[in-house]
Amino acid sequence: MLSAVRRGILGGTFDPPHLAHLVAGETARRELDLDVVTYLPAGRPWQKAGREVSDPRHRWEMTRLAVAGVPYFVADDREVIRDGWTYTADTLATFSADEDLVLILGADAAAGLPTWHQPQAVLARAHLAVMDRPGVERDEVEAAAGAVHWLDTPLLGISGTLLRARRRVGGSLRFLVPDAVLAYIESAGLYARD
Repeated sequence: MLSAVRRGILGGTFDPPHLAHLVAGETARRELDLDVVTYLPAGRPWQKAGREVSDPRHRWEMTRLAVAGVPYFVADDREVIRDGWTYTADTLATFSADEDLVLILGADAAAGLPTWHQPQAVLARAHLAVMDRPGVERDEVEAAAGAVHWLDTPLLGISGTLLRARRRVGGSLRFLVPDAVLAYIESAGLYARD
């Protein structure tokens, strides 16, 4: 009998995808012996209702470009093509039952798990692998999410919020996002100056 696929899932807005996302996926793959890391851009992230989020098609294309060329990274559009709000519990249920799923999260997201839609369904379907984030204590995460695997990733102070702000004031994103993502941002005119 063949063993189940061990799949890491790294979801998010990816507005834009950046090097910290890639480092997280690489670290999780190596530490947890994952077969593949799936990058899932959220279609309509309900926790960002009322906030400006780039069109899902742009975020999907940037995610696809960000992981291109890494044989064990894949971009998955199942949330982008889904109608309505996207919930992690619903998405996890769409993966084959014989797959061993590991949800890769930043400590800030993991600490907020109790606010998610059906958090117990998330914990029942996937193990959690968590990256430290500045300002979030490990005990806060463990109180919210229970036992997690702490990833040994360097603390990279990169976020989509920071990158969008840099771009809007004319700052460079070079070396913060993959070159193909930067080229896409520039050609599509994303995050242009106000």
